[in-house]
Amino acid sequence: LLCYFLAVICQLFIDMGGGEGKCLYVDTEGTFRPERLLAEAERYGLDGAAVLDNVACARAFNSDHQTQLLLQASSMMTESRYALLIVDSAMALYRTDFSGRGELSARQMHLARFLRMLLRLADEFGVAVVITNQVVAQVDGASAMFSADPKKPIGGNIMAHASTTRLYLRKGRGENRICKIYDSPCLPESEAVFSIGADGIGDTKD
Repeated sequence: LLCYFLAVICQLFIDMGGGEGKCLYVDTEGTFRPERLLAEAERYGLDGAAVLDNVACARAFNSDHQTQLLLQASSMMTESRYALLIVDSAMALYRTDFSGRGELSARQMHLARFLRMLLRLADEFGVAVVITNQVVAQVDGASAMFSADPKKPIGGNIMAHASTTRLYLRKGRGENRICKIYDSPCLPESEAVFSIGADGIGDTKD
């Protein structure tokens, strides 16, 4: 849901906190829902059809296709002003295309190339890049036993080093969600609580 919120916000004028540009959305899990964009557009008083026109969504079916889509994104960015590139989620297809420790090295090399292409797009076209990731439960004995939250993000150090600011989202009470700054070079470690409603992201609910 945070991705839909950003896909609409990036279209606002800069003095309204936006990026005055379009959004490219790479969907790897088949979960893109345009009606969520319409709800966010209505909230900000924007024309729903115009908002949808400014979001280019592409469905990736394997990790090679996911990388190929970035080449197409590059050509699109030369023709129009894009403010945001979203990949939701970056690791989903890698988990199915590469299995077991025997293919771990090949997976990490492929992932590193994909992330390097994302960084190049951000530098060349001045777009913000948001990637979502999945978590996995730690089952390695004592470290999991004594950890308050035994889940860790997948992708290893390659994913961690390629990201500037990492946010960790978890479920709170009811419709509330908790967002924690997991790692950032410029922001202190802290948490914020928000809620998810019919019109998108809002203030926390008691």
